[in-house]
Amino acid sequence: MAQSSFEVGSVVRHPKHGIGAVRADMGATAVVRFGHGVEECDKSLLNRLPSLVERSARSPWDVPLEVVNRIQAEAIISINDAWGVFARSRIDLLPHQLWVCREVNKDWPARWLVADDVGLGKTIEAGIILTALLSGGRVNRLLVMCPASLVEQWQQRLRTMFDIRLAVYTPGADTQRTDFWHTHSQVVVSMHTLRADHKGRHDRLLECEPWDLLLVDESHHLNADEKAGPTLAYELIKKLEDHNKINSMIFFTGTPHRGKTFGFLAQLHLLRPDRFDPRRPLREQLPQLRSTVIRNNKYNVTDLKGVRLFKEPSVDMATYSYSAEEQLFYDMLTEFILKGRAYAARLSQADASAVILVLIAMQKLASSSVAAIRRAIKGRLDRVHKGRRRVTELNERLERYRHLLDADGGDEIAKAEEELAKLSSSLRLMEDEETALKRLLEVADAVPGETKISRLLEIVEERFAHRSILFFTEYKATQSLLMSELISRFGNDCVTFINGDERADEVKMADGAMRSLSVPRDVAADDFNSGKVRFLVSTEAAGEGIDLQENCYTLAHVDLPWNPMRLHQRVGRLNRIGQHHRVEVISIRNPSTVEARIWSKLDEKLNRINEAFAHVMDTPEDLKQLVLGMTSSQFFGRLYSDAIEKPEEQLASWFDEQTATFGGEDAVQVVEALVGSVHQFDFQKVSPRLPQVDLPDLRPFVEAALMVNGRRVAATDEGISFNTPDSWRVSPAVRTKFERMIFDRQDRSTGAAQRLLGVGHKLVDIALAEAAGRDATVAVIPSTILEAPVIAVRIQDRVTDGPIKRPIVVGVVLHPDDSAPTVLPDWKLLTLVNELPWRKEVMKKAETAAAPERLAEAIQRSLEEVGSQLPQLAAGFRVPECIAVAALWPG
Repeated sequence: MAQSSFEVGSVVRHPKHGIGAVRADMGATAVVRFGHGVEECDKSLLNRLPSLVERSARSPWDVPLEVVNRIQAEAIISINDAWGVFARSRIDLLPHQLWVCREVNKDWPARWLVADDVGLGKTIEAGIILTALLSGGRVNRLLVMCPASLVEQWQQRLRTMFDIRLAVYTPGADTQRTDFWHTHSQVVVSMHTLRADHKGRHDRLLECEPWDLLLVDESHHLNADEKAGPTLAYELIKKLEDHNKINSMIFFTGTPHRGKTFGFLAQLHLLRPDRFDPRRPLREQLPQLRSTVIRNNKYNVTDLKGVRLFKEPSVDMATYSYSAEEQLFYDMLTEFILKGRAYAARLSQADASAVILVLIAMQKLASSSVAAIRRAIKGRLDRVHKGRRRVTELNERLERYRHLLDADGGDEIAKAEEELAKLSSSLRLMEDEETALKRLLEVADAVPGETKISRLLEIVEERFAHRSILFFTEYKATQSLLMSELISRFGNDCVTFINGDERADEVKMADGAMRSLSVPRDVAADDFNSGKVRFLVSTEAAGEGIDLQENCYTLAHVDLPWNPMRLHQRVGRLNRIGQHHRVEVISIRNPSTVEARIWSKLDEKLNRINEAFAHVMDTPEDLKQLVLGMTSSQFFGRLYSDAIEKPEEQLASWFDEQTATFGGEDAVQVVEALVGSVHQFDFQKVSPRLPQVDLPDLRPFVEAALMVNGRRVAATDEGISFNTPDSWRVSPAVRTKFERMIFDRQDRSTGAAQRLLGVGHKLVDIALAEAAGRDATVAVIPSTILEAPVIAVRIQDRVTDGPIKRPIVVGVVLHPDDSAPTVLPDWKLLTLVNELPWRKEVMKKAETAAAPERLAEAIQRSLEEVGSQLPQLAAGFRVPECIAVAALWPG
């Protein structure tokens, strides 16, 4: 049977893709431009729709309520596709988060590196972006990759905050029989698990359908070294790219530049190989950063009124002195380490390196607490008594620890250091090591109490009475010691803890009994945030991925990590969105130790670096963390470990020599170049364009859509209840009846999370698709209700051979006095139609205007007015076109 022909520009409806415009008639098929892109369609599935002008020539016009509901849907889709403002987050969305969504989603496919500072809500940003993409149909297949420790968090937060449900990848679920990658279309996976190609894992991944979007968290793990080559995770994504398995990619990281420009540019090359080349100079490629890298600093972001959200933390330092017993132990341990280093100098390079690693671990443990080093010495002596492993086994183990020491992980490093200090009998640390260790243990056991902990608790009682306090320490033994002391003063229920094992050993309870405690980290975080416990003692396991700001603004560093970047990460647990106080930070140190002297000198150096940035930055921004992020942990390790050999009178000159290039001119220049070239949120520029709407503005649409479908809405203070229209029940997620549904992000009543409606909720998405695809396009409304004609106009880019621009909807109000028409942005158009009395009976009557021919003239005038403003309305569109999609006429 011959197919009817379609003229170019004809408006058609497809059962799957919705409404589009014909671009070419190909005989049996037609090329059609839809909102999501271009499709070649079987013409038998296409129904031609009359244009707005053609529809206005027919009588009667459409039911006003149906046209109003269509305009509401068109405007909501336009607003949300750009800004994600109607996402179902239970946290108020902030301007910089909405702006990130707008920038990332304005072109498709998307390729961006979002490098916002710690604490700015990257999960919220990701959820807003994903809600817009999933609801708008641009993304169906989604792959989220992150470090193993963050997999559960990504799954839980996207589910509870945005109702985005990701399947967790596990190796056991991925077999030839299970066909995991074809079964699950939205997946979160540990990059450290997936990068290893075990039992055909990568082959099965490459056989599945392409991913619409790959989202990578902590993307600095996708590293490539100029000499050593790329990491396994980098190679995996490159393999997926080479097999055309990724459409769009969004990377998230707080530390985009890790000290090596080659690695930074290699990551960007993975995103945009057409723009970045790691073998070319960075300065040549800086102009490309604005179109690829977004970085917002927490001291520049604001609320909707332009008030800055963050204050710089108040940082203070307290000091203490060793008791005579502690000083004796410290001096003996220093002598032990120096003898060990001298002994190592006589060994082979491999053995010497292994000895030095153990000695460094012992030095770091001792700088935390006597308890930490005592536990390690006991463990080492136990192994001496029981016999040691063979030298080859030891060397393999030490190699593994060397790898961990170079990694980014917090708790893994600390655990490696604790174990290192216990390992290997066959590798001695010095002549007659066992005798020296026994003597050290005797002196450690003679220490009656640790003055650092006593001083810290004095500060708690003097300065922070009745406050919640977050303590950070690197080591579990120090953690257990502090918990024991807190329990002794404040009772068994005063404290909880977080560490990588979710277990704390040798904790002394109020009755004097020693116990091992087990608490899941999410339970500990919840108990602390809710105020159930006053204190939380954490290792670096809470250094990232856990929010602890709900009930606390005080942080105490029990020990100072050798890498200062850790301090920034620790403070980021409290100084983040949702914090309503200036965060107060206290650190404690003994000025007589070499570690404290190095810390003081580092502080001075970092402050000088900050002063160096003052003349190159337009806005106040603490950029020390960027310099720290560019500095390897090995640099700081060498600084502390080698300092122990230097006499005090030589320490200052030696430090200056070692840190001559740290934070020097090169680092300042790189940071200046990066910060000055990336894309940043600017409230003054963005605020005039921010949509002034939120979830409550979605309610009129939902109620109108229910009325169009003949459903009554029962409204109370607790929300709205209704029976679901039959046409909406196309998914198991859509129930027959919904009760007490709400549009309030701040509602904390029982079950509020499940009752919250927004874009991304299946019911709302179905209602939007139905309303936007409705034939109703033109209606007359009494002039007592509508004073001037309103024309809804869609702007889209006709060019489709590159990144696809998201269509924009605007409204045009034609004034009775014949003055220039007013063009309204989508959110103002929504506000206008929401304010119409669409519940009135008159809105259900289809009539025709007295002079329908005037509508064609009004449509033409509206299109001309929008066309005159296209440079502002559709910036970036290469060949924009305007289509009138609906009209309301006063009659």
